[in-house]
Amino acid sequence: MDIIERAVTVLSHDGLVIYPTDTLYGLGADAFSIEAIEKVYDAKKRNLAKPISIAVSDIEMLAAVSRIDTSMQEFIERFLPGPVTVVVPAKKIIPDILTGGTRTIGIRIPAHGIARQVIEKFDAPITATSANLSGGKDPQTPDECTVPHDLLIDGGRLPGTPSTVVDLVTRTIVRRGAKAEEIEVFLKHTV
Repeated sequence: MDIIERAVTVLSHDGLVIYPTDTLYGLGADAFSIEAIEKVYDAKKRNLAKPISIAVSDIEMLAAVSRIDTSMQEFIERFLPGPVTVVVPAKKIIPDILTGGTRTIGIRIPAHGIARQVIEKFDAPITATSANLSGGKDPQTPDECTVPHDLLIDGGRLPGTPSTVVDLVTRTIVRRGAKAEEIEVFLKHTV
């Protein structure tokens, strides 16, 4: 069984997988399983009121879990896959616990082959929060992943710059990270 199949097996049993992305190591769990999501909050010692983003494999999966309009679609097609998290209205299929009561959800399409393969093979979104304790150092290497997990996929040293988080409802940058300047220019010059 290869590492992708092992990761899918762990995710299918509400387990936690640490996986490499184009930014940092992420902590993945089945984004439709309350039990798995609660394990992520416990592992990170994260406040339940704080939302957790998800990762999807493509725009079709993103559209299946969120409500996006034409201007959001234009942004998504321009910046994803890549080191950007978009905050968009969540469909009812997304558990409330992930949205922190906001009914919006942060979504990434990682530009990393392993992350995308895991999500594609699992055929559902997974959580996309960093594999560290809340407030801890962003994990660039497997050694810096400080949370309990069932499987770690070693992707070597990663770039380490967090994704830029963009609220596409208000068209504002929530957290500056990779590509922030390029995103600002895009938001300023499009409707």
